[in-house]
Amino acid sequence: MESTVADRFEAGRARLASLAYRLLGSAVDAEDIVQDAYLRWHAADRERIEVPEAWLTKVVTNLCLDRLRSAAVRRERAAGAWMPEPLLDGDPMLDPADTFEQRESVSLAVLTLMERLTPVERAVYVLREAFSYPHSEIAGILDISESASQQHVHRARRRVAAARRGGDEVDPATARKVLEEFLAAASSGRTERLVALLTDDATAISDGAGLSRTLWRYETPERVAAVMRTAFKPTPAKRRLAGGSPTFHIGQVNGWPAVLAVLEDRIVGAAAFEISDGKVAALHGFAAAERLARLTEMWRQHEPDAPVIGRW
Repeated sequence: MESTVADRFEAGRARLASLAYRLLGSAVDAEDIVQDAYLRWHAADRERIEVPEAWLTKVVTNLCLDRLRSAAVRRERAAGAWMPEPLLDGDPMLDPADTFEQRESVSLAVLTLMERLTPVERAVYVLREAFSYPHSEIAGILDISESASQQHVHRARRRVAAARRGGDEVDPATARKVLEEFLAAASSGRTERLVALLTDDATAISDGAGLSRTLWRYETPERVAAVMRTAFKPTPAKRRLAGGSPTFHIGQVNGWPAVLAVLEDRIVGAAAFEISDGKVAALHGFAAAERLARLTEMWRQHEPDAPVIGRW
């Protein structure tokens, strides 16, 4: 009996984790939420649960909403210290990824933009865009009316569309070419070439390796170019901070091309690039250890390509 209870939950664990990640932008928090949902499932009167998938979806969604509304989370995000936790492409938390809308819903840009939505708008947007739930089911999950669900998703789509950059998806070959050119310019210190590879409204954001309580933000092509030129210049201090001399690989993070700094089999830094019209429009930099744990876990499960920078 106990194995049956666990098996029924495990059959949907990946979907629940993917839902929680989209709602929270954190794999660590998503795993906590799913474990909490399992405990509730185990303790529930399951004979009264007609559709386990619907019941678990409602539990996970509302646990995520409680966390988003918590005082601690509100303080962290209001203080400007929050950014999404990056995931390596192929991570099951990024599924489903069959449609453009599903892939976009886990992009670093949209996960960041969703911070502008209310918790309920965020939940409706994710349930509708990423999981294709009908409004009648979303209404039941969130205990709102069907018309309210429609209004929430309309507002959420409008706010996300107004804030995000336009453009279609970039094919991997094009993205890799832009990234290789960018790395070559950054490594050589050619600032003017870096600026030419950036859009006029290019921005960059970094967690500062956890050295600051707030994120580091840069908002002009010249400033972004200067920061990236400095970032890719090796120094003894940077090697000490990383714990050695890493190699650099190109990968995909949340659908964006990314440069991954790898020391032995551990990712010690990542920079994800949003490409628009053949140029770099935005960069997200990660070096704080707590944001790289799952990235490292997934990195260890695949065979990497040869490094683009072998010695640093």
